[in-house]
Amino acid sequence: METNTLTALPALTGHYPATAEQVDFFAQNGYLYLPQVATAQEVAAYRPAIKDAVKRLNTETRKMEDRDTYGKAFLQTMNLWRHDAAVKRYVMAERFAGLAAQLLGVERVRLYHDQALYKEPGGGKTPWHQDQYYWPIDTNRTVTMWMPLIDLTDDMGILTFAAQSHRQGFLENLPISDQSQAVLEDYVQQQGYPVWRPSQMRAGDATFHAGWTLHFAPGNTSNLMREVMTIIYYADGAKVTQPANLNQEQDRQTWFLGLEPGQPAASEINPVLG
Repeated sequence: METNTLTALPALTGHYPATAEQVDFFAQNGYLYLPQVATAQEVAAYRPAIKDAVKRLNTETRKMEDRDTYGKAFLQTMNLWRHDAAVKRYVMAERFAGLAAQLLGVERVRLYHDQALYKEPGGGKTPWHQDQYYWPIDTNRTVTMWMPLIDLTDDMGILTFAAQSHRQGFLENLPISDQSQAVLEDYVQQQGYPVWRPSQMRAGDATFHAGWTLHFAPGNTSNLMREVMTIIYYADGAKVTQPANLNQEQDRQTWFLGLEPGQPAASEINPVLG
């Protein structure tokens, strides 16, 4: 993308005015919904670049009926910021990172990775899971921002949270799967966690959830693609841990570039933000 086109993009700077009550709600419940973290106009400016990067980088070519539950859940493309200058400007946004740091109660956060999660029309549910099951990191101060790039209605698969479930930390050695859906859905019901999701979201609204917060998304029964961009942050100063499963080992190699357990979680692709 040409430099003059980049400079025309919205800067996504400035402080988002999260209240003390909202920060406390996140700490207590493990998730938070915030309206218009980016304006509809700001999102519209970045959406074409994100959409184009997803199209170029997506590797899923199977028909829906030929995929497993994970494959039906979404088209997942990661670290788009390394492939497109406009997407990099979005992912590195001062406003988003500053808000993540505020919610985690830290001065600075680092980028773990971004990922676009596009749920196709007819796409299946995203099973109950904990994100941090995948992450070889020694801090609980982790958060994911989940932002739709278009307006979402309830039939498009909006992220759904089990309030307060993050307080238990690690629960089960379960990747996203039919098994995680069955085991963790039963667990949520047994614990009596309140389950919540917005009935709709506008482009630029965002949810934030902690790494251990249980969450899932229903299938997309609409005739529109659910276009969502996510960014994962963690507190600066965290260290890499010994991988507890094969997925954590894959993440150690991919997102920490093979840093050894005990080293600062600060590879060249984990820049300080905010």
